Amino acid sequence: MPTDVSNPQYYHKVVDCQWACPAHTNVPEYIRLIAQGRYTESYLLNRQSNVFPGILGRTCDRPCEPACRRGRVDGKPVAICRLKRVAADLRDDVTEYLPPVPREKNGKRVALVGAGPASLTVANDLMPLGYEVVLYEKHQRAGGLMRVNIPSFRLPAEVLDEETQIILDMGVDIRYGTPVTSMRALLAEGYDAVFVGSGAPKGKELEIPGRRDTDQIFIGIEWLANVHFGHIEHIGERVLIIGVGNTAMDCCRTSRRLGGQDIKVIARRSRPYFKASPWELEDAEEEGVEIVENHAPKRFVVENGKLVGMELDRLRWFEQNGKQKSEIVETVMMPCDSVILAIGQDNAFPWLERDIGIDFDDHDMPIVDKMTFASSRAGVFFGGDAAWGPENIIWAVEHGHQAAISMHNHCMGIPLTERPAYGMNLVSAKVGMHAWSYSNDYNSAMRSKMTHEELTKRFSRLSVEVELGFTPEQTATEVERCLNCDIETHFTSNLCIECDACVDVCPVSCLTIAPDGPDSDLRTRLSAPALNLSQELYVSAGLPQTKRVMVKDEDVCLHCGLCAERCPTAAWDMRRFDLLVPYAGREASLVSLARAHAVRPVSAV
Repeated sequence: MPTDVSNPQYYHKVVDCQWACPAHTNVPEYIRLIAQGRYTESYLLNRQSNVFPGILGRTCDRPCEPACRRGRVDGKPVAICRLKRVAADLRDDVTEYLPPVPREKNGKRVALVGAGPASLTVANDLMPLGYEVVLYEKHQRAGGLMRVNIPSFRLPAEVLDEETQIILDMGVDIRYGTPVTSMRALLAEGYDAVFVGSGAPKGKELEIPGRRDTDQIFIGIEWLANVHFGHIEHIGERVLIIGVGNTAMDCCRTSRRLGGQDIKVIARRSRPYFKASPWELEDAEEEGVEIVENHAPKRFVVENGKLVGMELDRLRWFEQNGKQKSEIVETVMMPCDSVILAIGQDNAFPWLERDIGIDFDDHDMPIVDKMTFASSRAGVFFGGDAAWGPENIIWAVEHGHQAAISMHNHCMGIPLTERPAYGMNLVSAKVGMHAWSYSNDYNSAMRSKMTHEELTKRFSRLSVEVELGFTPEQTATEVERCLNCDIETHFTSNLCIECDACVDVCPVSCLTIAPDGPDSDLRTRLSAPALNLSQELYVSAGLPQTKRVMVKDEDVCLHCGLCAERCPTAAWDMRRFDLLVPYAGREASLVSLARAHAVRPVSAV
């Protein structure tokens, strides 16, 4: 069966980074715009999908980078996240290019609970559609856990302020210092829809002996918030951090800046099982933090009301009957003055009554539809960490986009399951007879290394940003490492004369002309076996002369364009694929996309 390349999801999946990004950011295009020095356009293209380019250029969990095709070539993906920061740092004022907000409202009024990334994304998507948006925030500034749990040495306050304010300046009615204490009372206000983006604000406890015998044991996210608000300014010299996620990394690095000298992060498993991002671990170790593997907390050692240490079981892990199991090798004592628990976060909904039609599961979590983000009560939606527990900011953004679609559908009387369709543009990248509108030469440069502030300066105060950003030279090198996976090899079967020129010139042997057959059979008969079963093969219609088919392994293609350059009949062409991502109000989405590209609105193909 010939591959249907008119389906936007086919080429979307070929753009590995965009496919892996929860918000489907057009990574190759924004990198090309940076290469051209068009930082403002690159920023706007980013903002179309991820809403917070400056914030995410510093804090994103980077699901795009493990997927990056470049990593399959030389082991090091393109520094996608850090290039996003380049566009954010070097852009001009974008105010005039943002989606316009109509003066005349559409008569619908919605409430958002919590001014974190999910709620702010909902506001960003609904304000241009004429909604009146009321945002309830218990603190005095917007940002949610982005503000109180991410240290300023990773995310400067001015970056957070600027990008959150862009959305608030659309006309959001934000009510600071106003925690929602009753969902029943909020619903009584007569809102047409309510979105809960209150996060997962409760840190998990560790109830072992000694837990309640000292005031020097802290819950990670609460401790970070207290540091942010200035309630905590010092910590003991010897600090143990229990847990090895990204919050643990923020805690140990913050401890270093508050007087901690001997800081250890305690992990129950070995490094391959750590939840923390590799770069977070590297930064912590650069700052003198020790990572202790395969140790489990046993008890806190408290003498005369003072914490003096912690007993831990050293574990040996082994496999038994296909399952990982552990046994205690020995019990060790580690001296410490303070302990920070960073073993996870839970949702907390004491303000959400259980008799108002919102169903909860056995774990006391609201039951939320995975596609529509709707609860069991019509008009009430959840997103971000409040929906299914802690995830990265980029996931919260995508939750906000999808919830905004549902809220718009609900308010307009459209079924929630009726989602706006994806579209695409597919335009030839050919310029003249023998050139392309993108840089298709393979650049062998290795991944650029981020420069950091010197240790003595970064420890001088909490607000000193550690990562200094790429230099112009690093940026120029890094953008050329991108393989332009959105420039697709587009094949027209009736033009093929089966000369094998494309097969011969392909540097990775991803093309084969062969008799048709089942996918599992075709994969074994290619020039090189197609081993990644998660990536579909491209299979053409029958070729004019022999009725054989052109088969392409999309997984290993370098998008170099040599097949199209070599083809004597132009059966192969390189075409720029632009995925049109649906948002609340499809028409507004197209206008916004056009603004990002500085072109007139285009129709989906």
